[in-house]
Amino acid sequence: MLAATFRRSEQQDAMDTYYDPKDLAKFPEIGAHAPELAKKFFDYYGAVFADGALTAREKALVALGAAYAVQCPYCIDAYTRETMKMGCDVEQLTEVTHVAAAIKGGAVLAHGVQMRNTADKLGM
Repeated sequence: MLAATFRRSEQQDAMDTYYDPKDLAKFPEIGAHAPELAKKFFDYYGAVFADGALTAREKALVALGAAYAVQCPYCIDAYTRETMKMGCDVEQLTEVTHVAAAIKGGAVLAHGVQMRNTADKLGM
């Protein structure tokens, strides 16, 4: 009985999250109260993701990695969908995940220099 209640509770929690996946579809509405700024942003956004020195597909993969780094669940959702629509497979997306993890982990370790500098100043 307790296990069944716990499972129902977990399911409910999964459905009542702060980041509701349905909210991703509301993104175009973000400019409702500032349409001029929204237009400028969306024009810029579209230009950034157009083919250039990098293909749109390559840029979408970069965006997925950046989404992990900034920890944006909406971006992770959107760019997972976008990259798969562009022909990427789960193996490629998993590599992006590991690249982002390595960069994020490396940044944490690099900031360890600050700790060491402070510890050295304190004579520890």
